Amino acid sequence: MKRDHGPPAKGSASLNTTHWTVVLKAAQSQEFGASAALAELFRLYWYPLYTFARRSGHSPEDAQDFTQGFFLRLIEHKALARADPLKGKFRSFLLTSFKNYLCTEAERSHRYKRGGHYEFVSLGLEDAENRYQLEATDTLSAEKIFDARWALTLLGRTMTRLAEEYATQGRASHFETLKVFLKAGGDCSPSYEEAAKALGVSLSAAKSLIHRLRKRCASILREEVARTVSDPDEIDAEIHALCTALIASGGSLEP
Repeated sequence: MKRDHGPPAKGSASLNTTHWTVVLKAAQSQEFGASAALAELFRLYWYPLYTFARRSGHSPEDAQDFTQGFFLRLIEHKALARADPLKGKFRSFLLTSFKNYLCTEAERSHRYKRGGHYEFVSLGLEDAENRYQLEATDTLSAEKIFDARWALTLLGRTMTRLAEEYATQGRASHFETLKVFLKAGGDCSPSYEEAAKALGVSLSAAKSLIHRLRKRCASILREEVARTVSDPDEIDAEIHALCTALIASGGSLEP
């Protein structure tokens, strides 16, 4: 019999988007809906761990098996009992726990194989490996790849939420036109005048729209980072660390 750890039911929706420490506490107490909420967190962040396993020398098949097995071990409460969600960051918690898992379970080949008696979340091995092969990571350590990929995951989540907000407001076309102004550098970005013409607004209105877009993007990013740290005072330091990781990657990773 397979266990379904898919999206949470309506009654547990609040756990789906809340702070990771709350999700872990709920999982430790086996609160209703906690496993599904934890699975959703892992569904967002599994790829950084996959890239860590690959850069550490594991084959594509083993990297997925280890990532899948690690997540299942956590969600089955075998490791959560020893976790202290009030200390540290989700990024550090996952990476440290995964390293320990690789040093113990991996060495003993104690894996949860795909297609076995459990069903957690489909990682999409073919897609994951294709993504990994496109990334020029030969000069980066496994830790640096993990941190940079984590940063890109958070940025991707931020952009998805931002696009959804604009679509809900009936301004999807505005977002598609202006999102280029969110990119760092921006040498090939259109001018404010070009954006104004594309939107059919005045130059001052275009500048105002771009300013609001950037401000909202920064706000959403802070919200996403806040969910991965245990103390609000850590948000700025975590954002700085992730920016540093992206700079260190030299643009070698695909968004």
